[in-house]
Amino acid sequence: MKLLSNHLDIKILKEINSKSAVKRHIQFFVGCLLIATSYNLFLVPNNIVSGGVGGFAIILNRIANIDNSLFILIANLFLLILSYFLLGKKKTKATILGSILFPILVSLTKDIGVYIKIDTDQLLLLSVFGGVVYGFGAGLIYKAGFTTGGTDIINQILSKYLKTSMGKSMLYCDGTIVLLTAFIFGPTHFMYSIITLYVISFMSDRVILGVSDSKEFYIVTEEEKKIKEYIIKYLNHGVTEIKAKGGYTNDNQSILMCVLPTKDYYRLKEGINTIDPHAFFVVTDAYEVFGGE
Repeated sequence: MKLLSNHLDIKILKEINSKSAVKRHIQFFVGCLLIATSYNLFLVPNNIVSGGVGGFAIILNRIANIDNSLFILIANLFLLILSYFLLGKKKTKATILGSILFPILVSLTKDIGVYIKIDTDQLLLLSVFGGVVYGFGAGLIYKAGFTTGGTDIINQILSKYLKTSMGKSMLYCDGTIVLLTAFIFGPTHFMYSIITLYVISFMSDRVILGVSDSKEFYIVTEEEKKIKEYIIKYLNHGVTEIKAKGGYTNDNQSILMCVLPTKDYYRLKEGINTIDPHAFFVVTDAYEVFGGE
């Protein structure tokens, strides 16, 4: 039975992967093209450094006049070799395509500024819009299950060998690169780079997770019956009762879980406070809700 179950799991995984393979690769290519376009249209001409190997290439180009795409390609190939020995074959395989495709697209879009004229006086607008396009592309790539290599490899190495989280590894690596902007291009460009980095992070999260149009409530209350009745009869939404035990008191209790549209958030929040002012509840964003009707 266990062998049959494992065989079935493998079959399902293969079917899922084969169905989404073409879509994922198209999404990955579009994402890389958007990043390369933003890089050459908004970031490079205005010396805005958003971290990563591409950001370091902008700094190095200013110091030694080295071609951006060439440096990105060489750095990515070196990091792929490093990844193979330090992270293993499996993780390295997932970054090969992006490590090669991204510098190629950077090279192909190098002169895009000649065809698309943009006023470079509005540096704030350029840093924000550049971050939006870059972040949207990055979100497509991550959502498709790919990466463009570069400092993503360094982040994984730091996380593995220094025993730090990926978030801290990214802060150390990309933070150092962005910090160099202050010394090479001055504090003004450094501040604009910070803005761009934030917008990229925000946009990529929105693409991966989507925009939340629902809220999820977890409610602990002494007035379970009244709150359930309020949710079901007056808000016309379902509610699930989860059995739990208090960590401090060891008392058995129930947690009410409810997902409802954001437009009803205020009505449920105020309803809980009115019915039981001492109720404890947690509200989170629910990005995808399926079934339950």
